[in-house]
Amino acid sequence: MERDLIFLPIAAQVMLTLLLFIRLGQVKARASSLNQVDESLRALHKDAWPDYVLKVTNNIENQFQTPVLFYVLSLMAWALDRVDWLVLIVAWAYIATRLVHAGIHLGTNVVLWRRKVFSIGVLLLILMTLLNLRTPLGL
Repeated sequence: MERDLIFLPIAAQVMLTLLLFIRLGQVKARASSLNQVDESLRALHKDAWPDYVLKVTNNIENQFQTPVLFYVLSLMAWALDRVDWLVLIVAWAYIATRLVHAGIHLGTNVVLWRRKVFSIGVLLLILMTLLNLRTPLGL
């Protein structure tokens, strides 16, 4: 198996984060043009912005929580030559949970659904950890 394939799900997570930054710029520009921002608080306080901006801001913050572990585990799998079809499936499944989580967060924002998807993502990271700990003998 080509171990460099692990960089595809990594790139997908990076792209998600960058797209969210673009979206944040869009919603902030909209809020500013509609005079929905408390200009006296804008520089230092999140609550200066309307909720639809906070949703995007909060989701971007989420992209620097468990995804950091994903990056480490993916690079670890690559460095230890542990990338195989199972690691790739788990990595892509994790990315799917991040996409669904972002969709829920930016859409209906039902916390129960978000928590379930987040929990699945964490379980996938645990599985990636275990897969990285395998010895070359398959133990």
